[in-house]
Formats: sequence, C-alpha cells, structure tokens
Amino acid sequence: MNNSSGKIGEEYARRLMQKQGYLILDANYYSRFGEIDIIATDRQYIVFVEVKTRDANCKGEPVELVTAVKQKKIVQTALLYLQEHTELQHLQPRFDVVGLITIGQNKQIKDVQYITNAFDGGGLF
Repeated sequence: MNNSSGKIGEEYARRLMQKQGYLILDANYYSRFGEIDIIATDRQYIVFVEVKTRDANCKGEPVELVTAVKQKKIVQTALLYLQEHTELQHLQPRFDVVGLITIGQNKQIKDVQYITNAFDGGGLF
C-alpha cells in the first residue's frame, strides 16, 4: 500500500466518525512505541482508532492486519497519551479498528468495516 491510500482512509474514517457524533481530539499521534491514527471521544469513552486501508486486489481483510503486536503498541501509545492528557483520564479507554477497501487509481472507498471495541487493553486499563 502506498501512503496516499492510508491518508485517504484516515480522512474518510475521521469524517465518518464525526458524522456519528465523535469528537476528534487528535490524529496521527506518535510515541516511541508507535502511532495512533485517530483519538476521539464518544460519550464516556476515549477512543483510540487504528485505520487500515487496502486495495481491493489485496488478499485478506484490512482489519486482520491489526495483529497482537500492533495492538500492544497501540495500547502502550494510548497509555502515554493519557499520561500527557490527565484531563481525559476519567474516560473509559476503548480500542476501535476501521478497515477500508479502495478501488481504482483514484482510491475510491468501496467498503468500510468499523469494529467498536475491537480489542482490549491487555489488562493495562
């Protein structure tokens, strides 16, 4: 996947989340452990979102790419984010995954899979 597909997918996911009432707090938040694509609030939750975008010609589902190793990096990065943003620590952490499939050279979105509470914090929350 080239990086333009990822950026298109992340922007699409942000717009989708905003339409559903999420408040986007941050995007592409980096730590020494990795990156979280989108950080948002949804009522009592702070939501850490991983977005995976793949071309329709690729094998497998994009959400399958969020492996246990990737999940651990996301959780570690989320912990650092909450340490930096103590005003958000009262919110319940949640980890969502968005998988998008694109078609054509213009990377038009063909399919979206949004998984709420896709994995847990591994006992760290």
